[in-house]
Amino acid sequence: MIEIKISKLLQGAEGTFSLDIDECIPPGQIITLYGSSGAGKTSLLRIIAGLINPDIGHIKVNEQTWFDKTQGINLKPGKRSIGMVFQDYALFPNMTVRKNLIYACDTSRDPELVDRLIEVVELKQLENRRPNTLSGGQQQRVALARALAGRPKLLLLDEPLSALDAEMRKKLQDYILAVHRQFDLTTILVSHDAGEIFKLSDRVIHLEDGKVVNNNTAVEMFSQRHLSGKFQFIGEVLEIATEDVVSVIAVLIDNHLVKIIVDEQTAAGLSLGDRVLVASKAFNPVIKKI
Repeated sequence: MIEIKISKLLQGAEGTFSLDIDECIPPGQIITLYGSSGAGKTSLLRIIAGLINPDIGHIKVNEQTWFDKTQGINLKPGKRSIGMVFQDYALFPNMTVRKNLIYACDTSRDPELVDRLIEVVELKQLENRRPNTLSGGQQQRVALARALAGRPKLLLLDEPLSALDAEMRKKLQDYILAVHRQFDLTTILVSHDAGEIFKLSDRVIHLEDGKVVNNNTAVEMFSQRHLSGKFQFIGEVLEIATEDVVSVIAVLIDNHLVKIIVDEQTAAGLSLGDRVLVASKAFNPVIKKI
C-alpha cells in the first residue's frame, strides 16, 4: 500500500497554487494521473520520487516511511526503490543497450536480470548497439528495461509514449502491461491519451489545480455513468459536415472510419482532432468529448 498525504505550493502559469494529495494506492495496480497541463501531475511524480520535497505531510510505501516532515524523514531518491521513465529517455549515449542496463542493475543480487529484461522487451538484436542508432520506440524500450533493472517496488512513468506514433504507442503499451505484471509492480502513469488510459489503468486520479476532483475507473471517469455499456470506443474527430438540420461527424476508431449523425449543439462543441468517446444511449450512438 502506498499512502500519500502531502501539500506543496507550486508555481503555475496563472500564479501560485497548492498541490494537496491524500490518497492510498493498493499494491499491484496501474494508477493514471490525468488532468490539464499544469495541474500538478508531474510534480506529484517528482515528489514521490524524492526529487521535490513537500511542504508538509508524509509518504509511506509498504509501511516504510519515505518522507515525513514532522519526523524529519526524507529518503534520498536512490533509497526509495523506484524506477522512472520520462519523455526524454536519458540513456547513456556512450554505452550499448546492455551496458545501460548493467549500469542500473545489481548483478550480484540477480546475475540473470539483464538477460531477462532484454528478453522481456525484445532487445536481443539490439543489445550491442548504442542509443543514437536506435529508433524512438527502441530507445523507449531500453529506458523501460533500465527503469526495472533495480527491481523497484514502484514504477513512475511521465508521459513516456507521447512522442511516438500511434502504432508504436500500442506496442509499447503492451510492453508496459507485460513488465508490470511480470515484475509484480505498482505503477503510476501520467497520460493525456484516453485510449492509453483505458487500456492500461486500474484507476484514474483526475487532478485539477492541484486537487483530486475524481478517483475512479477509466470507464466511470470518462462516461460519467450516463452512457450505457452497449459499446464504447475511443476515436478522433476527422471531419464535421453539416447537412440540413443535423451534422455528420466522421470519427477514426483504430483504422476504421465511423460516421455519426448528431444535432447542431453537439457538433458545435467538437473540433477537428478532438478525442471522443463514442458510446450508446438508449441504443443510439452518441459522442462525448474527453
